[in-house]
Amino acid sequence: MSLDQNLFTLVVTPSTENPNVVDLVDPAGVRHYRKQRIPGPVYKTEIYDPLSEALLVTATAPSATSKVKVLSLYNPNMNVELKFTGTLSFRWSFTYEQHDFEWKREECFMLRKPDPPVLVAVTKEPSGGRQNYQRSVQILDYNLNRFDIEDRKGLEIVILTALMTFQDSNDAYHTPEASSSSIPPRGSDNVPTSPITGPTPTPPPKPPKKLGIDRIAEIQALRGQFNEVTVEDEGSIEDYGQYCANLFQDDMLFVTILSAGADQVPKVLQVVEETKRIRHKAGLEEELHQYVLYDTQVRKGPKRINLDDTDKTKNKYTPPESLTVHLSKIAMPELQPQAKSVTDDKPAAPVLDVKKETKKEQKKREEAKRKEDKKGRRK
Repeated sequence: MSLDQNLFTLVVTPSTENPNVVDLVDPAGVRHYRKQRIPGPVYKTEIYDPLSEALLVTATAPSATSKVKVLSLYNPNMNVELKFTGTLSFRWSFTYEQHDFEWKREECFMLRKPDPPVLVAVTKEPSGGRQNYQRSVQILDYNLNRFDIEDRKGLEIVILTALMTFQDSNDAYHTPEASSSSIPPRGSDNVPTSPITGPTPTPPPKPPKKLGIDRIAEIQALRGQFNEVTVEDEGSIEDYGQYCANLFQDDMLFVTILSAGADQVPKVLQVVEETKRIRHKAGLEEELHQYVLYDTQVRKGPKRINLDDTDKTKNKYTPPESLTVHLSKIAMPELQPQAKSVTDDKPAAPVLDVKKETKKEQKKREEAKRKEDKKGRRK
């Protein structure tokens, strides 16, 4: 969603003096908030008022990539839990003054089930690389004014803080491993302790590589696949099977399992059987419909024509280059294989060498036929 130029906009601007500091500035250059990342073994981010240097909120978690973060607001004191609630998509949720909110990618909504959600904030990143980028964010006050919220300033701080933690988490995934050099801890001698200026922190440690089902989910998320699972060399058959079984538990009606290449074709069949085995072991009696397609992926490059017209090459079996298996809870007639036409493969009928009969032979044959007809009439 594009930003409305007529609304109040804040631009996330990294500080040129301290790489650990980020300012939220309006288009006129006025700073409204200042965010500082506190180095240490655990994740901690603080947001200040740039004029009074008053601490507004603190976000803490075991690491920047944790799926649960605690936002502690001050004056008045309040704790807000920010949780990752998505399965295959980006989704973070929190509750403020009995209202439920949810960040989805570049938009934040107030949830009002069974009524449709209301958009309360929107952010936008310019296209291009991550280096020196600036993110813009808008709080849609005209939508928030429709609801009974006592501390709207506090809600604005929570929304902005959540957005800052998303940026820190994204940076943690792309930050190289920290060097062996250490920096004195915050508060030690000869180290400034101001919330606005401070030493250059050591980069946070690189998060551990995901394993098992989490790694399978990460691979599919990078591919942008939700109900499709591409089987690669990485990952075991058991992990792929459990991941597919979990998709059916998330109310998926069908799951498509396909091979990344020719080498993974046998593995796809093993994953399909493992998925069925896991569901049967869990006591799920619902039978899955299975539809198999071979060589559906279009191969690039010139088409190879085999000119060897020998019986040996015709009868030789060649394994498929790709395999796609659709597992469905419901019948899908459109995926039912069509009957293959055999007119092209049917051998030509043998041509009989019939000798052309003479007029005398033809007359003799017709006479014999008439005699047979008279015998039949007599009987």
